[in-house]
Formats: sequence, structure tokens, C-alpha cells
Amino acid sequence: MSKSTSPYPRVSASATGTGVVSQAGAVLLLRTAEKTGLTAALTTELSPYRKPLAHHDPGKILLDLATALAIGGDCLADIAQLRAHPELFGAVASDPTVSRLIGVLAADADTALAAIGRARATARTHAWTAAGTSAPDHAIDQAHPLVLDIDATLVTAHSEKEQAAPTFKRGFGFHPLCAFVDHGTGGTGEPVAMLLRPGNSGSNTAVDHITVVQDALAQLPFDPAYRVGKKVLVRIDGAGGTHQLIEYLTKRRLSYSVGFGLTDAHAEAIDLVPDQAWTPAYDADGQVRDGAWVTEITDLLDLSSWPKGMRVVVRKERPHPGAQLRFTDRDGLRLTAFVTNTRRGQLPDLELRHRRRARCEDRIRAAKVTGLQNLPLHGFDQNRIWLALVQLACELVAWTQMLALVDHPARCWEPKRLRLRLWSIAGRITRHARRTVVNLAARAPSVAVLTAALKRLDALPAPA
Repeated sequence: MSKSTSPYPRVSASATGTGVVSQAGAVLLLRTAEKTGLTAALTTELSPYRKPLAHHDPGKILLDLATALAIGGDCLADIAQLRAHPELFGAVASDPTVSRLIGVLAADADTALAAIGRARATARTHAWTAAGTSAPDHAIDQAHPLVLDIDATLVTAHSEKEQAAPTFKRGFGFHPLCAFVDHGTGGTGEPVAMLLRPGNSGSNTAVDHITVVQDALAQLPFDPAYRVGKKVLVRIDGAGGTHQLIEYLTKRRLSYSVGFGLTDAHAEAIDLVPDQAWTPAYDADGQVRDGAWVTEITDLLDLSSWPKGMRVVVRKERPHPGAQLRFTDRDGLRLTAFVTNTRRGQLPDLELRHRRRARCEDRIRAAKVTGLQNLPLHGFDQNRIWLALVQLACELVAWTQMLALVDHPARCWEPKRLRLRLWSIAGRITRHARRTVVNLAARAPSVAVLTAALKRLDALPAPA
């Protein structure tokens, strides 16, 4: 027999292994679903859709689909990854059963989505309560509000799907509008609303923005009769700079930080600002940034048609190499602006707070690798249900990080790294004393992180 020259060991493979679980790390997601009450809430809210004598619970089917998306799936058939391991994931529905459930929910989409939304809101309340000081709503006030980031993204459709349409970037597909709760610099974020729209929907459609804000507020663990007021900050890019949306946010007494498009008249007013009125801007770390300044021009503009209390803050900076200037830019400097109703705080701090809205792009990128990249179903209402599954999957991951990984850098890991280092850890199923045990791979690099996270979840109280 010739000697192998390959640097890798030569092994033989056979499909005879038993008791092996390839995605054993996903048990952490299942524990999170139980500790937040998401499992029970989905079962309760979707009970009207369970037929008599049915073997599979609709709530568990949706949770299984969300788990499949969290570990890397991108279509309904990927639930087979869970079905292969009933020792860990229990009885998982067949593909026809899953498809029938999606069809039933899509036929009554508004009612079904409302039920799923109530389950998510219930679980979010438990998750934030269990998180304590790590929760996004811990000790929020007007100076340190809970932040809602809103942004839209394009989703390409590779076939003729219901209500798919050309996009402004000459593509074809959908233009969903999303809202995320920002967990701050030490965390990630979680979705609270996603509105599916045709690809030709406008970027600055005020009605859609208002709908998303309303849906997002309904997900927050506050008493509906209680005015959250300035304790909630809504951040949007220039697409939110419309009279109707700003008026709505003002009437709801919400804090806002919204991008503001500059006109030639605004640029001329900026020319009147003396040099000493410009204050050095901050970089992402809160340090003075060379070549960038901010100022307020509220008193230089006619804002009589806008809601009272609106302030206009302008930033000027040297453009990045290769960047093209616009007609409203001045003296070779790039001008951008945003509006806010926050009265307290230094201008550089307010401007930095607004620019941190860019973290919403990270949340959208994470959602796209968790099922949002492609809407796999044909019907529009079916894809609305799919969007709810994407939110469930993203929330499962975010709550797992918030509750179980709070003291580790994994608190900020994105889905791809979590899949490689945690969810993909393999295990072997053994049984002892009427108990089923998952023996995780002892030599996996991050197995200690996974076991510590499981212990942290086990120490949390069960949801009331």
C-alpha cells in the first residue's frame, strides 16, 4: 500500500453513526426560548390554529423554524436539520405539515401576525426582566433613552413573487421597513417590527414609518396606557425627515433624531454661521475628530411649518478621499444635518448619538443572514409570516446573548461567528438514570463558553 502524501489524515467514512448531534450548541437557543416564556406564549397564542387530534403544535412548529433560521437555514425545508435529532429538538413536523401551517396562517395573516406579535411581546417582557441591569430599558430616562432605530432595506426576488416590484436601485423584489431596539455599545440589538412592502415603495413614505413606529412601541414592555415620552428615542435617516412623521413623533411626545435634507436656502444660511460658532465633532469613540465640526442653525431658518421644539444641527467635515461633493456642500466640505427635539446635551454628543444610528445597518446585515436575504415563498402574506419568523430567530439570538453571554465577548458576536463557534458544536446523546444527556465535544474551542452560558440560563427563574 502506498504511503499518503496528503497533510491530512486519511479516514474512511460511513453513514452508520448513531446518537450524534451535529448542531448540539443550538440547545442554548432552546433554553432561551423556555426561560423567556416564548415556547409557552407561542403555544397559547396560536392554539386557535391547532386542529383537533393534531400531533404537532403550531407554536412549536414556528419555534422550530425560527431555530432553523438562527443556526443558518434560509428556507422551510431546512427544518430537516432539527428533524434529524429528535433527542434534542423533540418531534419536528414534516415538510408538508410545515407548508400547510404557513398556508393556514397566511390565509388569516393579520390575525396570525397579531398573535405572534403578542407572544413576542410577552417573551420580551420576561427576557428584559430577567436581564436586569443588562436590559435595554434599564434605568432609561430623557438623558439615556431607549433607542429605536428604523431603516429600510432591499430584498431581491429571483422569481415572480406576489407584489415584487422594481426597486430604486434597478433591482427587483421587496423593500421592507425595519425597526430595531439598540442594545448600546456593549451589545447588539433585536427587531421589534418589520413591514413588508413592494420593491417600488417610497423610501420616505410617512404612513409606513408611522405604522412601524406604532408596531415597535406595541412590542415594548410598557403599559399601553402609559406615555413613554422622552424615554424612547426614535432614530431614522433622511427618509424620516417628513412633516407628517415629525408631527406624529411630536404628538406622541417621543424623542427623535432624524436626518434632514439640506436645500440651497439652508446652505446659504449655513454660510452666515461665524467660525467661532462651530464646535469640533466627535469620532465613534467620543474623542475630538480632526476636520469635522457641528453647529445649530435653528434660529437661521424659517421652521414655522414644522412642529415646535424642532432643532436643526449641521455637521461639516472634510470628505473622504474619492467622495463626490454635492451642490449644497460648501468650501470643499461635506454638509449633513439632522433634527431633534432633545433640549439638553452638547451638540457634539447629540450629533454622535445620531450617527450611531449606523448600527442599524449591522442589525439588518445580521437579519439578512438569518433569513431576510431571500423571501422564499410566493404569496405576499406567506412572506409576511416568513418575516415574523426572521424576527423570532433574531430575537432568540439577541436574548441568548443578553441573558447567557453578557460577560463574554460573544455578547457582540454576529450570527456567522455564533454559528461557527457555538451552535455548530457537536455532541453525543447518552441516557443515564432516565435522563437524556448531551455530551458536548470536549475539544471544541468554545465549549467552555457554551457550558457556562447554559449554567447561567439554568440559574434564571422560570417565567411567571
